[in-house]
Amino acid sequence: MLRKHVISLSRPCYWQMFILLAILVMVAINKVQADDDKLLQQVHQFLYEETQALGEEVVIELRPPSPHLPECIQPEPFLPNANQAPLGRVSVGVRCGENSRQVRYLQAQVDVIGTYLVAAGDIERGTLITSDMLSERGGNLGDLSAQALTAEADIVGKVAQRPIRNGSTFLAHYLQAPDLVERGQRVTVIVQGSAFRVSREGEALENGALGEQVRVRFESREILTARVADHGTLIVDF
Repeated sequence: MLRKHVISLSRPCYWQMFILLAILVMVAINKVQADDDKLLQQVHQFLYEETQALGEEVVIELRPPSPHLPECIQPEPFLPNANQAPLGRVSVGVRCGENSRQVRYLQAQVDVIGTYLVAAGDIERGTLITSDMLSERGGNLGDLSAQALTAEADIVGKVAQRPIRNGSTFLAHYLQAPDLVERGQRVTVIVQGSAFRVSREGEALENGALGEQVRVRFESREILTARVADHGTLIVDF
C-alpha cells in the first residue's frame, strides 16, 4: 500500500514538469519570433528607404532568418553591392552585436514599379549618346538586368561600345565615358592643395576619361599620375 501511494503522488509531479517545460518552450518560441519580426521590420524599412525614389510603387518580400541563428542585437542593415540599386533578388547584410562583429545575410525580392530608359532607335557602335536617343517605358524595374542604367545622367554623354537596338535597355558595360585625354597629347597638370596651386605641362602616356587616373611624363622625365578633370586638363590633389 505504501508503494502504491508513493507512485500516485509522483504522477502529478511529472505532469507539472511537462506543463512547465511546454510553457518555457512556448515563451522561447514567442521571443524568437518577436526578435525575427523586429529584425525583418528594420531590414524592410532599410530597403524601402533605398528604393522609394526609384519608382511609384515598391513591393518587398523578405525571407525570415534561419531559426538556428542567435538573436541579432543592434542590427545595422547594409547592401553588399553599395553601387548597385537593390532591385529583383538581392542579398541584404546585417551587422549584429557589439562593434558589429557578427554579420548575417537575408534574401529579399524587391519589385519597383516605375519608368526606365530604352533606346529610341538603333544606335551604332562608337556613337555618343544624346538625350534624343532615349525613350521612356514603364514596368517592374526588378525585372531588368542588374547592369541596366535607369537614370539619364548615367547614359547621356557616354559612347556606345557595341550596337544597341531599338527598345533595348542601356547596360553599364555597353557604354563608356569618352576619352578627354589621349595618349601622346600635350596636357596641363594642375597640382593643388589647401594653400597652393601649380600647373605644369606634360605628355599623357595613356588615354583617359573623366575621373580616370592617367600617367603623365614631364620634360624632366619625371612621371606622375593625375586625375582627368577636363579636355587636356588633369589634377593632382594634396
